[in-house]
Amino acid sequence: MMKTDIARRVYNHAWKLDPIIRSLIDTDFYKLLMLQMIWKLYPDVHATFSLINRTTSVRLADEIDEMELREQLDHARTLRLSKKELIWLAGNTFYGRSQIFEPEFLAWLSKFQLPEYELTRRDGQYQLDFHGPWMETTLWEIPALAIINELRSRAAMRSLGPFTLDVLYARAKAKMWDKVDRLKALPGLRISDFGTRRRHSFLWQRWCVEALKEGIGPAFTGTSNVLLAMDSDLEAVGTNAHELPMVAAALAETDQQLADAPYKVLKDWNTLYGGNLLIVLPDAFGTAAFLKNAPEWVADWTGFRPDSAPPIEGGEKIVAWWKKMGRDPKEKLLIFSDGLDVDAIIDTYRHFEGRVRMSFGWGTNLTNDFAGCAPDPIEGLKPISIVCKVSDANGRPAVKLSDNPQKATGEPEAVKRYLQFFGSEDRVDQEVLV
Repeated sequence: MMKTDIARRVYNHAWKLDPIIRSLIDTDFYKLLMLQMIWKLYPDVHATFSLINRTTSVRLADEIDEMELREQLDHARTLRLSKKELIWLAGNTFYGRSQIFEPEFLAWLSKFQLPEYELTRRDGQYQLDFHGPWMETTLWEIPALAIINELRSRAAMRSLGPFTLDVLYARAKAKMWDKVDRLKALPGLRISDFGTRRRHSFLWQRWCVEALKEGIGPAFTGTSNVLLAMDSDLEAVGTNAHELPMVAAALAETDQQLADAPYKVLKDWNTLYGGNLLIVLPDAFGTAAFLKNAPEWVADWTGFRPDSAPPIEGGEKIVAWWKKMGRDPKEKLLIFSDGLDVDAIIDTYRHFEGRVRMSFGWGTNLTNDFAGCAPDPIEGLKPISIVCKVSDANGRPAVKLSDNPQKATGEPEAVKRYLQFFGSEDRVDQEVLV
């Protein structure tokens, strides 16, 4: 594969000729898996997705030009799936299963266009919302975040000359390769790229994926980015996300339906998928509450993805729960994915080695780690904690509590109600960096 000179490309190209989102499948694989479930089981639900910048000290509306942002969002709305992409989605094997996407779903997807957006400014921040049918607005999450993050990177580098850019990327590549060397010391490691939403740029994410593919070989199990998986002959990886229980809970008419929401969506998921796709994401309303009330059949699923508790602490609670339920943790899978970097990966790997199967989803600190790489410090190259979450469903507020209060989202009164209902046991307040 011909390697791109990223520094020269950044310096020489006209930004408009290098769109940030190049394809509708420049997104996370789990968005497509969830989309098929939403399309099949929840076609009449409307949902709003909203941009949330947790790093409030960074005034995005001051750093990113509004016209450029609108141009990139508008361009994303022009994209349609290509014939090549549709053939690949229809004919490829995912998680050992052929034809995971139904022909009727792909026929609908072939005509899909991202819906309109609503963009305003407020107190130095962008208010970016996507309103409409859930099966349309859900696909805005990843491209919206990728656009915001790359526009911020481009703005930060705009004043840099060609030699400074050469130094910046040379140091970033050396830093990345040092991480690769450290990961080689972990026998049986399984790690994948989860870095699309907060990447420095598409070109940089592609470089990181190719570096991992060459550097750690079979230990690199794939990428969540569907386009990169297709172009690089890698496995597309990913299962489900918080939006499923968040919407199910928002739609609940009774307390019993609210209590059942986290498990109802798992049953829905199981109607479409099985095997290694049976991964539980337990922390939408707190892992402690989820485990306390989980039906026994949940223990028979393949594994868990502890997403907002410290990885070792969160993993230990799930291991203890499996044992309590009479299951052997050595036969189960833990997928760690929250704000990981090499030190956390190594520490977690060594802690659980031989006790449970493990996999790591490496995100922002893989695809957006330029700390110390610029000849002079550039604040705009520091990653920020930014998300695009479902904020309402059928006009009702959607809430995520998380195991970390700083990751909670939703209207304050709704969050208060959910805390009273699900409890706040074992929630640990910790700084969110990415």
